[in-house]
Amino acid sequence: MAQSNPARLRIAADIGGTFTDVAAFDEKRGVLMLGKTLTTPHRLVGGILEGMGKAGVSPHEAKLFLHGSTIAINTMLERSGARAALVTTRGFRDIYEIGRINRPDSFSLRHRKHVPLIERDLRFEVTERLLADGSVLQPLAMDEVAAVADELQRLDIEAVAVLFLHSYRNPAHEQTVKRYLQKRLPGVFVSASADLSQEYREFERTSTVAANAYIGPRVHRYLGEIEQEMQRAKFAGKFLVVQSTGGLYALNEARQDCVRMMESGPAAGVIGTQALCHMLGIDNAIAFDMGGTTAKAGVVRAGNALVTGSTMIGGYLTGLPLLTSMIDIHEVGTGGGSIASVSAAGALRVGPKSAGAAPGPACYGLGGIEPTVTDANLVLGRLDAKRFLGGEMLLDKSAATETIRARIAAPLRLTPTTAAMGILRIAAAAMSHAVKGVTTDRGLDPAAFPTLFAYGGAGPLHASMVARELRIPRVIIPRAPGHFSAFGMLLSDFRRDLVRSHFISLDAVKMDQLEAWFSALEAQGVAALTEADLGTRKLLITRAIDMRYVGQEHAVTVDMPLAVFRRRDKKGIKAAFDAAHEERYGRGSPHEVAEIVSIRSTVTGVMKKPSLEKITRGTARPRADAKSASRGVYFERGGWAEAAVYRREGLLAGNVIRGPALVEEHASTTVVQPGDSLRVDEYGNLVISIDRN
Repeated sequence: MAQSNPARLRIAADIGGTFTDVAAFDEKRGVLMLGKTLTTPHRLVGGILEGMGKAGVSPHEAKLFLHGSTIAINTMLERSGARAALVTTRGFRDIYEIGRINRPDSFSLRHRKHVPLIERDLRFEVTERLLADGSVLQPLAMDEVAAVADELQRLDIEAVAVLFLHSYRNPAHEQTVKRYLQKRLPGVFVSASADLSQEYREFERTSTVAANAYIGPRVHRYLGEIEQEMQRAKFAGKFLVVQSTGGLYALNEARQDCVRMMESGPAAGVIGTQALCHMLGIDNAIAFDMGGTTAKAGVVRAGNALVTGSTMIGGYLTGLPLLTSMIDIHEVGTGGGSIASVSAAGALRVGPKSAGAAPGPACYGLGGIEPTVTDANLVLGRLDAKRFLGGEMLLDKSAATETIRARIAAPLRLTPTTAAMGILRIAAAAMSHAVKGVTTDRGLDPAAFPTLFAYGGAGPLHASMVARELRIPRVIIPRAPGHFSAFGMLLSDFRRDLVRSHFISLDAVKMDQLEAWFSALEAQGVAALTEADLGTRKLLITRAIDMRYVGQEHAVTVDMPLAVFRRRDKKGIKAAFDAAHEERYGRGSPHEVAEIVSIRSTVTGVMKKPSLEKITRGTARPRADAKSASRGVYFERGGWAEAAVYRREGLLAGNVIRGPALVEEHASTTVVQPGDSLRVDEYGNLVISIDRN
């Protein structure tokens, strides 16, 4: 491994449920270095340092360390967060419990509402009240705040969420209580809702600040441990964290506004897909990420990753809302480590429970005894037991076969091969739902997204099956797909997403007033960028407006070109909203009066990025030394077939491979099914044309 120049490296680390990935870029020499290791749940920073060692880099060589992780969302989903309390306006402690009174599954007798992260006994009320315009109706009763602080201290509370009615208009009461509690309860994590969101909707704001308090202590400690370990290793650069938007923010912000990193790892993969789309001239594509625990999908549309202003963590039926910007990602509990089982009724199921990194799939030989998707791939010949992770980790095929035989095949009276194929078919169907979640469920036509980018350690193994399920004609496997989310972090920019609610009819608002509102937001973003002092190359500003027709409850976020504001074109704003509403709901109403609900501005500091170099060109026929072997692989169509096995590093631009075949690399294997064909493009991406017969 070549030596790197000190303080010239940009190092990114992505911690997943099963593996920790590290990507390092030498800015002077243009060299990309990669490392992958099993995640160490008991001490997550250990996996980062081990991954750096495998990449051949050290913290003291880095001038920038970028980090993304699933720890925030996992803490919420596993309900393993802090003992937290909520302090709110008198009379409103049950906002969090009541929610929206919606019933997503109207006819289910077993439907259960969302379960709050903070139980009712730990929600406290104090006297204060603001009106909708932010003016004070009732002053804050500090004697009641003091009494609550005494009770919180007695209950040994670890975190406190502060939410007052209409604080998005006037945060003064929240900030007073936050400062008081921080002083009275040193060591307790205190979060105020207005620091996280300046939008209306009290239930969503309550849920957001409660989530931030719930995950805050764990994320705060975790990031602090990484910072300390990096400092011990003589890292003297800047430590930035990836947000759920795919942008970067400062470490001190991440330790306080933890909900903004809820989907940080998956978001980086979509940012990487967006960069490849720009490079390859692709407007619309689906980003598909399958790791050891979950499969995720996002969308790049018209060259940009789709971003949403809110999401439901835990699913629409029983999930909790978060009012924070993030890339629109849909996730299902199907990954390489997802456990297959037979239900009491005799049905084969896959996931959502995962074997994770410890003990992992049965074939890892680390104590796992349940059959998983990875075990099924090994039994079907899609993985080589001796070349997993480049030979660093030997797999036990006999253990995989035995667990599938005993726990799946025997109960269903199938052969282990048929049972393993059934596991993959069910997994592919489940993963297709992740893609539908960001297309069909959002009112988008899947046919408008003819390209699927597949990455993650398990993505290339299953991409062709998912593409067939959805009738997508083309799959692209980027270089180093097993490290792609970490690589995507190297392509991220410093970003600040800002939003503020303003309720006004579009006819009534003056363009000067609208411009002043946006300018005030953007000044905050520019100030944050200046404080970060990252030497960004240029500044980009984008704007959007949440709008609805008068009388509607829900708004649509509409991207607004800056030219609309330069032209002072109010009719252009209305036309953009009508078009967006028609696309989302199938109907627009150009003659109806529209109103503004919130304005959004994104301030981005563009950073220098690594560029992918073109690879050597060859002929259509791969070189003889690129083919390493051949072996029997079981396919859904045709059963067992002899598949040629190629080393990815031996392939050249222009090479063409016809299925059945496998392409192996250090952290992943690409399956080319019978009837499919693969072409290597000039950047080394594997472009698979799916046989649609």
